[in-house]
Amino acid sequence: MRTENATGDAPRLYQAVLNHLQTSLWNDIRNARTLAWMVTGLLLSQRSSLAAWLPHIHSRATFAQSTERRFRRWLENPAIDCGGIYGPLVTRALRGWGEHTLILALDTSVLFEKFCLIRVSVLFRGRAVPLVSRVLEHSSAQVSTAQLLPVLAEAKGMLDFLGLHEVRLLADRGFCDTALMAWLRHCGWHYRIRIKSSLILAAPDGQRLCKVNEVRLSPRETRCFHNVTLTGRHFGPIHVALGRPSDGPEQWQVVSDEATSIETFAEYGERFQIEEGFLDEKSGLFRLEDSRLRDAASLERLILVVAVATLLLVSEGIEVVQRGDRRVVDPHWQRGLSYLKIGLRAVQYALSRGRAVFTRLTLYGGSDPEPLSGRKRPPPAPQRTLEVGWKLVFRPPS
Repeated sequence: MRTENATGDAPRLYQAVLNHLQTSLWNDIRNARTLAWMVTGLLLSQRSSLAAWLPHIHSRATFAQSTERRFRRWLENPAIDCGGIYGPLVTRALRGWGEHTLILALDTSVLFEKFCLIRVSVLFRGRAVPLVSRVLEHSSAQVSTAQLLPVLAEAKGMLDFLGLHEVRLLADRGFCDTALMAWLRHCGWHYRIRIKSSLILAAPDGQRLCKVNEVRLSPRETRCFHNVTLTGRHFGPIHVALGRPSDGPEQWQVVSDEATSIETFAEYGERFQIEEGFLDEKSGLFRLEDSRLRDAASLERLILVVAVATLLLVSEGIEVVQRGDRRVVDPHWQRGLSYLKIGLRAVQYALSRGRAVFTRLTLYGGSDPEPLSGRKRPPPAPQRTLEVGWKLVFRPPS
């Protein structure tokens, strides 16, 4: 049995993190070292609390208060550019993505009933890897398109730099705005966005078809409207899929720039991976709610610490699966843990045996070689499908 104190692993973990951070843009390399120690403290404590990190930090400071003050100064430093630090990391990880479609999720999350986190994430094998994060002092999860577009533009700049143009954005109905759809069309990005029941569908010539909530579906029925316009502004042409997955009253309503079908719901359903990512951050793996920070700029830099840790752990989990070593750290016969948690267990396993960690930083495109076992898919299976375009087509149950 190993008797060495876990803090003995901290210097090796710190150096492995620092090796990746040194490729980012720094006005002072000491800021890179501070961030490396913060990520190390977060990974070893699994808490977003400065005090929880202190036992794992090795420095020349005599008192714990000095180290905590150093971290606070870093979090409050306006010269720390989150995009300049994280952008080079995540773009380096995506260099091996290839020609595969990149799926992005746009969502918001309220922190401490006072701040709103806007997040664009790469959906990857059951989890969401942060791409761009922004924190606003805003007590609602509902934000304007004007507040969203700078975040999306930053994400677009990263992907254009990599030559990744086959992009699909997924978003909930809080982001159903024709100005956002027009921006996505201008970028050449595809989208699947849930729409509100009050929206009006019309033919391209302006003839009103119906309100979304006027369409009554039977359980497990799907209806598709092709080449129609949306709202009184007649934005389009767009395509809409409506589906009722069960006997309950809930109805799924998704707008797309591409022709819709039953598969549209499966494509939109991938969006829920970002909610699992928020859960990992807020009350799960990293316990962001333990933070005592209460200003937007400091919280955004703390979320940078969490994003770096997430990216490194997911990459480590990928490497474990690629080597065929998953069952060394995952007790399930088939993959039962997320890549994030596989990565965390792999780091703990490697540190306890004096092995190297974070040797590569890669997110591979393409299908998952070991899909998560027991994963649920949200789309309904229709008994019949009604497609509405220029012609009304009824397909009876098979």
